[in-house]
Amino acid sequence: MDDLQLLREMRNDIGTAPQATLARGRNKVMDRISPASSSKATATHATATARPIRFKRRVLLASAAAALLVGGMVVADVVKPTGPGATAQAAEVLNNAAAATIQTADPVVNPGQYLKIQSTNLWASAAVDENQKEYQWLDTEKQTMYIPADRNQEWVWERSGRIPTTFFDDVSKEYVERTQAAGPEAYVLRGANGAFYGPGSESTFPSLSYLDSLSREPRALLDDIYQKTSGKGQSVDGEALVFIADLLRTGVVPGDLRATLYKAAALIPGVTVTDEQATLDGRKGIAIGRVEDFSHFRQDLIIDPQNGLPIGERQVLTEPRGTMPAGTATAWTTVETTVSNTAP
Repeated sequence: MDDLQLLREMRNDIGTAPQATLARGRNKVMDRISPASSSKATATHATATARPIRFKRRVLLASAAAALLVGGMVVADVVKPTGPGATAQAAEVLNNAAAATIQTADPVVNPGQYLKIQSTNLWASAAVDENQKEYQWLDTEKQTMYIPADRNQEWVWERSGRIPTTFFDDVSKEYVERTQAAGPEAYVLRGANGAFYGPGSESTFPSLSYLDSLSREPRALLDDIYQKTSGKGQSVDGEALVFIADLLRTGVVPGDLRATLYKAAALIPGVTVTDEQATLDGRKGIAIGRVEDFSHFRQDLIIDPQNGLPIGERQVLTEPRGTMPAGTATAWTTVETTVSNTAP
């Protein structure tokens, strides 16, 4: 599996939880931040969790009782835009962020220390019971990744488990309270070089050599992104912005590459300022985004204008979906990177 595929799998589309969390008739669900999962029905329930607005994967949700598929428009060839890029306002914000982030010192991880990446993540979840009744809600999970200075040493990944936090109707809330009464169970994974699932598994974080290989010239980088994402996603430009969001959300992108990614985003047609006072997990910044008309969602990047650091990213519905109203953020991640002397 190459670095690009690992990066794409950073989108944790499918829920994860230890066996104890879903002990009432459910199989243990574990993924590697990717949407590889399995869900089995019990005698009375069939459940599945997913991020239904990640249309590039096209599977909305699936269970032993039902599978709901979303058809996606797949772009077969690379088509480089020839028209104007982002709006003037968005381009100004992105270029200012690039100038600020290049002045912000990257964390220095000395021998014996760890790069500590803290994130809060929200995902849309769903379930279908034996009567084909669908339930929808939003889950939140806290995660902390400890990456040692020597990446070949042991990494540590703390996860809180997914906690149902937002409901759109009483019926779904009652369903979750009934089927997940035990609540989530926090757990810790360990693995040398991020191989949390034993020998042969791979880190889902981009390698240093991969980051070094990416161009620091905006146009060249964007052209490379178009090549890497060819044939994927809803549109050429939309998938390019998703790629940039995926990379930034890892928390390991160095300042010079962050700056280039911002400048590359400024070249993508359809990118606009979507919210000048965006709040994500209590942190405020400017949201830069792009709407996918076919699937009716908007991809946003949220940037701190003071230092140019990425606060996070989100996907927002532009029309109602099930019980979720338009304007619902069906998926978001915040990220903060520091240095720690110890790991759990």
